Amino acid sequence: MKDDVWKRDEIASPCVKLCVVHPEARICVGCLRTIDEITQWSRLSHDERSSVMADLPSRAPMLAKRRGGRLGRLER
Repeated sequence: MKDDVWKRDEIASPCVKLCVVHPEARICVGCLRTIDEITQWSRLSHDERSSVMADLPSRAPMLAKRRGGRLGRLER
């Protein structure tokens, strides 16, 4: 049964290792998830993860565009 963990068809985390919470939007500027979504990710079902992933693109406009730094170089 232990090996079942490695055979699951899981949705990978959208984390891009740019973990900074936007002070106004309250979402991560890297992956666009909320703090709750980030902390609960490993416990979310496949359908819940799919729902979060589908919603992420609509959150991008919530963040003010920066012109420099690492965030400015990320392709969205």
